Amino acid sequence: MGVIAKDDNQITLFYNSETSIGKQTLGYVESSEREILTVDISKTKVTGTQWTELAAGVEIPIRELVDQDNPEFQKAYGSDEVDLDEHDWLRVLEKTPSVLAYPIAIQGKRFLAIKNPSDFAKFIESDSAGIEKPYKKPK
Repeated sequence: MGVIAKDDNQITLFYNSETSIGKQTLGYVESSEREILTVDISKTKVTGTQWTELAAGVEIPIRELVDQDNPEFQKAYGSDEVDLDEHDWLRVLEKTPSVLAYPIAIQGKRFLAIKNPSDFAKFIESDSAGIEKPYKKPK
């Protein structure tokens, strides 16, 4: 069992409110008319266990959660490709969460790495694909 709460009726968003993609994604999530829980990583500490669970949920290695083009990352590690082990990548995220490459949305057991804010719209559409929409009488 993971440490991140997963609820089919709630969308949980891990994002950075200090980035453009984070702000835009938050707007999409808030407009979804669903119950939401936001985790702003610029204000809330995310544990190594949570980072590991997020990476596993989107089915990528932890290193891919890190934006190696981020100025803070490059200041610490340089602009050449960096080869760290999993524990070290976790330490990077724990100490400098602002290097998170993109927001991650969770609904129930579904995880989505949001590389473009409009990806969230597709995530919600696929969730409601099997639900019949009420008939609206044409005007």
